[in-house]
Amino acid sequence: MIIQSLLDTDLYKFTMMQVVLHQYPAAQVEYRFRCRTPGVDLVPLVTRIREELDHLCSLRFADDELAYLRTLRFIDSDFVDFLGLFHLNARYVTIAPSTEHAGEIDIVITGPWLHTIMFEVPLLAIVNELYFAANHPDADLDEGRARLRAKIALLRDTKGFERVRIADYGTRRRFSRAWHDEALQIMKAEWGTHLAGTSNVWFAMRQGLVPIGSMAHEYLQAFQSLGPRLRDSQTAALEAWAREYRGDLGIALSDVYGLDAFLRDFDMYFCKLFDGARHDSGDPFVWGDRVLAHYVHNRVDPRSKTLVFSDGLDVPRVMDLYSHFEGRCQLSFGVGTNLTNDVGPTPLNIVIKMTRCNGQPVAKLSDSPGKNMSDDLEYVSYLRKVFGLPAQNAGNTAPA
Repeated sequence: MIIQSLLDTDLYKFTMMQVVLHQYPAAQVEYRFRCRTPGVDLVPLVTRIREELDHLCSLRFADDELAYLRTLRFIDSDFVDFLGLFHLNARYVTIAPSTEHAGEIDIVITGPWLHTIMFEVPLLAIVNELYFAANHPDADLDEGRARLRAKIALLRDTKGFERVRIADYGTRRRFSRAWHDEALQIMKAEWGTHLAGTSNVWFAMRQGLVPIGSMAHEYLQAFQSLGPRLRDSQTAALEAWAREYRGDLGIALSDVYGLDAFLRDFDMYFCKLFDGARHDSGDPFVWGDRVLAHYVHNRVDPRSKTLVFSDGLDVPRVMDLYSHFEGRCQLSFGVGTNLTNDVGPTPLNIVIKMTRCNGQPVAKLSDSPGKNMSDDLEYVSYLRKVFGLPAQNAGNTAPA
């Protein structure tokens, strides 16, 4: 079976889940799957996905995995105790061929946020691996090894980039679990300090790497329902995060409502409180320049803050960004698909996004319109008005 451990997921699922346990244990949510790659027929995989889901729901955290989680400074002991009792339940997930679009499938996750938050990453990894096993069974991993080593050599052997550090963010869209494991071993052996760590907690534990992550879009989206009022939902989410981690895990995600709205909310208090911000949509050079100017405007030395770039990166793009921002701030880079699914076949662009919380629609208003996802366009239009965003882009929001 594909998923062998509940740790085989991204760190930010644990960090967000701890907030949910401590502050919002009764929240009810809905997630929906979407394949953004046109012309892909996933219907033949439905039975196998269900079988893999059943296996996923049979897993429990092992004693050594719980012990490892206890070593992470930001993970509380009561949360680990909870995980010792935790398991996923398949009754919260429905998987079926789409009744509206031929070749597409519907995956809907509905239930308590605390008990459904862990489905997203392993389900995406399952769909990916089943798709490539079915459609590219003879894919040549030697090609993947050659491509990976070329990326490693480009960064390692180019003068002026000795301090660049890249983290693996590739769990959700990896070619396979086995290739993800091998790719990390190659990077660890041949990249040395260029490899900052991995978002995957299982591989971090197994390979002695640093686990990396903080918050994802779903966390801030949920506060559209959980917060005191809609306009204050972003600040409420950041306040709740600070209340939970007391200055740790201080990278704020900036693109749930677009950069303009983020900078309006990310005032001097948050500029000083958080260690930095993460870019995940829109032009990264424009984003970085504006964030650094925002720090200066708020009398914060940008050289003391970290900009994290994670939107569709490859090694040449990382090097361009490093050249542009080096010396102006601290820098961190997360590379996903280009490290874990560049073996020949074209990767899938698949996502699972939160669409409702406590019965109300929630949405992301990205600086890249193609990343927007909601099943309620009237709500998206209202959300744009509340956050003062141009109405003309509302139609770019794709249904779940």
